[in-house]
Order: sequence, then structure tokens, then C-alpha cells
Amino acid sequence: MRVLAAMSGGVDSAVAAARAVEAGHDVTGVHLALSAKPGTLRTGSRGCCTVEDSRDARRAADILGIPFYVWDFAERFTEEVVETFVGEYAAGRTPNPCVTCNEKIKFEALLEKAIALGFDAVCTGHYARLSVSDGVPELRRSADDHKDQSYVLASLTPEQLRHAMFPLGDSRKPDVREEAAERGLAVAEKPDSHDICFIPDGDTKKFLENRLGERPGDLVDAETGAVLGKHTGVHGFTVGQRKGLGIDAPAADGKPRYVLSLEPVSGTVKVGSSEELAVSTIDADRAIWPSEQPLSGPTECVVQVRAHGGMAPAVAEADGDAVRMSLREPLTGVAPGQVAVLYRPDAEAGDVVLGSAKIAATA
Repeated sequence: MRVLAAMSGGVDSAVAAARAVEAGHDVTGVHLALSAKPGTLRTGSRGCCTVEDSRDARRAADILGIPFYVWDFAERFTEEVVETFVGEYAAGRTPNPCVTCNEKIKFEALLEKAIALGFDAVCTGHYARLSVSDGVPELRRSADDHKDQSYVLASLTPEQLRHAMFPLGDSRKPDVREEAAERGLAVAEKPDSHDICFIPDGDTKKFLENRLGERPGDLVDAETGAVLGKHTGVHGFTVGQRKGLGIDAPAADGKPRYVLSLEPVSGTVKVGSSEELAVSTIDADRAIWPSEQPLSGPTECVVQVRAHGGMAPAVAEADGDAVRMSLREPLTGVAPGQVAVLYRPDAEAGDVVLGSAKIAATA
């Protein structure tokens, strides 16, 4: 096949491209320039899309002997990912920009352009597995539980999955680094990027305040209604947060307080005990079914609400693009705006993604 390998400049995408070449595909490498003002150098594992990253990707492509290009997606990335991220926080929701980036940039904008240019598939360094059941693609967890990225890919459509390649799905990260070194790839020991790529200093609150300004409001005890303190904007908080609340006095029971809910219109941040954080029901909308098969009646599954962790067995029921998940075990830190991914357990072949949806409410 003609394969377009998305090369971020890291070790995973470089080895994925190398495996595509080794499999006999006609591979072309591409680095996505996502920042309008890319930095020259990374700060350890902070940030991405720097000049250094594009150079690392080019060097890897040279070693593999494949053509290499840089495509400027900065404007679309800003509109689809960064502005969506800011808007969600302003509305009191907690988004996952990696899910949005995979959906809107890597497997919508990139794949769309790749197919228009005659490529058959897009290859990435994600840790996830693909299989086919009755002609329908299935997205599965990777063999490396610690690196599994099926959660951030769960919003992909069946058509996008048909044109996707994840060569690292059956591998573990230490083995990938070892393979990179054996292939002479200089990125073999390069640190993984983490946190939010467009906030390289990791200060999300400062980033949001620079764009949204101050929106003062009250910190309120959810049980008594007492005002416990003031804040400069609901965008500075997430459900489940404990530190940095700015509460003026300790609670009467002496126990820590956590953010329970955000009300952007009134500017109210409600706080309470850890027990009040637990939720047993999740309502979500905008469901996507990667296997083209919406749930048929009550379905036993495992629900995951964060990229790493936040899992519980549940019974899920779908009504159109809405999904209700009744959890068999309560979860904490579940916030509107997060993505809930439903898995069908399969210990042997890797759990299958049944679908995903945006969390709208909890109880």
C-alpha cells in the first residue's frame, strides 16, 4: 500500500514508520507543524511540534530512506483543538485535547489530505490494536497496558479506522526503544512528550487566564451553601481537584474539600467531601460507534473516563447518540466534557472499543 507515516519526531512514530517500510509498503513521512510559533527546542518532555521535533523526524526519515515533508496544520489545529479546549473550560467542562487532536487533525484533516493524494492509509505510533470482525474494523487495547492509547482514539469512525495503521499495538515501550537503537534512530532515548502539547510549561490555569481573563466567583459549600472563599474564574478548576482551592478556613469536620461542580453562568464552584465526589451514573451524548454497531439493549462493559485510569464495570444503554452508563462500582473525578469510552472485555486479544461519548451529567 501507499502509506503516509505521521512522524512527530519521537521514537514511537519513527519505529512505526520503520515497520511500515519493512512490511513492504511504499511509505512517505510527514511531520505536522501544529504551532504558529514553534519553539526552537523542547524542555525535556514538555511541549511538541518544535523545530527540534521536525528535525528529528527528518533525520529518522533519512535513515529509513523515505521521502519526507512538513505540512502546516497550525491554523486548523488552533481552531479545532486549542479554541475548543478554551471554550470547553469557559463553559465549565473538562475536555481532553488529545482526543480532539486525533479526531480532528490526525484522522480527519490528515487522512482527508492523504486520501486525496492517493495514499491508502495513515500510519501512526499510537499504542493500540486493530482487528476485523465480519468486515468491520475493531479498535482494541494495546499489548502494553501502561502505554495503551485506545482511549484517545475511540472517537474515530469506522471509515477512518479502515485507513489507519498502528504498527506498535503488539509491542511494549522498552522493546520499541531497543528496536529504535538497533535501527540507528537517534530518537531511541528521546523523552516522551506529556501533558498538553500546546501548554509546554504545564500551567493550564495561567494559559486559560491569559485567554479568558478573570471571571470572579464564589467557592461554596455544596451542603450548607456557605461561601468559603473567592476565585478568579471557574476555568481554573476541575471536578475532583483538591489543591489550590483558595478556601479561607478549614471545613468544620476538618476533612479536605474537593471540587464537586462548576457553574460558569453564576461563577459558582461547589466543593464538598471526597464521599460526595463518587458517581454511580454517567449520562453522555454525541456517541460514536467505531464498529458501526450501536449498543442493542443493556450491555455489560467497562467504562473508562480518563486516558490513564478511571475505569469501572458498568451496564450501558444507548438511545440514539445518547448513552447512560450505570456503574457497578462508583468513580470519582468524573466531569462533564470528559470522554467516556466503553470497552468489551477480552483478556486474550485486548479489550474492544464499543464506543465513546461526551459526558454531559453524572449522579
